[in-house]
Order: sequence, then C-alpha cells, then structure tokens
Amino acid sequence: MRKGARIVRQGQRRVLRIDDTFASTYEPGRVTTGSVWDAIACGVLAVPLKRRRRVLLLGLGGGSAARIVRALAPKAVIVGVELSADVVRLAQEHLDLDALGLEVRIGDAREVVRSERAHYDVVLEDVFVGSGRNAYKPDGLPLPLLEQAKTLLRPGGVIVSNALDEAAEVRKAMAGLFSSVVEVGLVDFDNRIYVGSDAGLTAGSLRRAVAEDAVLGETLSQLHFRSR
Repeated sequence: MRKGARIVRQGQRRVLRIDDTFASTYEPGRVTTGSVWDAIACGVLAVPLKRRRRVLLLGLGGGSAARIVRALAPKAVIVGVELSADVVRLAQEHLDLDALGLEVRIGDAREVVRSERAHYDVVLEDVFVGSGRNAYKPDGLPLPLLEQAKTLLRPGGVIVSNALDEAAEVRKAMAGLFSSVVEVGLVDFDNRIYVGSDAGLTAGSLRRAVAEDAVLGETLSQLHFRSR
C-alpha cells in the first residue's frame, strides 16, 4: 500500500488520504463533493448527453470524480485508472466504489494512455505524485501524455486536466492542443482545471451547462470560468 493510505471518518463522511494528500471524499447518499472533483467532472458537460459514451479517468483514487461522472453519464463506459491496487481496495471497502459500475485498471496512467486502442468522448486527467502540499505532476505530464490522450478522442471530445503549481504549463499545453480551452477554478482551492475542446467551447457555454444541470447546479456558486 502507498505510505499512509488510509480512510478517515468524519461523521457520515469518509475521506481517503494518500501520503497525507486529500485524495477522495464520499458521503453516502451524496454525489457532489463541494470540492475539486466537482470542477473536474463539470468538463463532462462540454459533451452532449447522447455522446457521453466512453470516459477515461486517469487518477481514479477513491472515485470522487467517477461518482459525479456516473451521474452525468449514466449509460457510459467509464474506465478508471489507478496506480495502486491497495487504494482501489480501500475505495471498494469504504467508499462504495463497486456501485459505480466502472472498469478499473491498475497501472501507470502514462503507460495506459500509450497502449490504449479504444476511443473516448471524455478524458479526465487527475494524476499527482508527492505528498500533502507538495503534490505535483509526474514526468510526462502535461506533455506528452495530454498529446497522446488527444489521439484517443472521438470528434468533439474533450480533455480535462487538473493542475496545481503546474497550471501555467498545463494551460500552455492545452492551448497548443485545442482551439478552445476553458479554465475552471473553485473557491478556496488552488487547483486550476483546464477543459480543452475543438468544438467551440467557451466559459459562458460551460457555465450555462453547469447551471442547467441537476447534479452540478448546486456547485455553480463555488465555480468560476474563464476562456483561455
């Protein structure tokens, strides 16, 4: 198991911490988190519902983003990639991961993307290494992984990348790959989420999609959007 991977219970809420990093949160009966996973998942709304057929989630953790994605794309095939089998086991035992109906793959996200042959409508990248406030992207991120991930997209698909200190680097990489990039921020969080698309995405259109969505609408007041 990764050093320090554990479940912390806070009343009904269950938190997965990996190497002292806040890695997932789950409260039975609740889909959204009020946290960064809501912002990551909102990129799914950039794809029309009928075209949300396959989603690739790199950095599954305990499944916080995957739970929202399942609510946004109830019929989709969702493939979640997680480096640690023990993290997946904790999520299965304590965070109801199995209820999401995912295809879970244990492995390095970079290797999975390089070898993948299936195509997707959405790729969500939430991969970090390190611990606590020192979490960072591993070698190969944002490039060439995001460039390789784009080759897996169906026409009109989107890539979403979650960034911390690497925000400027991720923003530049996404701008080089897509004609439209929207930055999503969350009140009280340092994360910057970048949603890339070649289908004419704007900050206004993504904001409207969130506002109109029954799942993520409640999070709208905590999000801010900016076209890049």
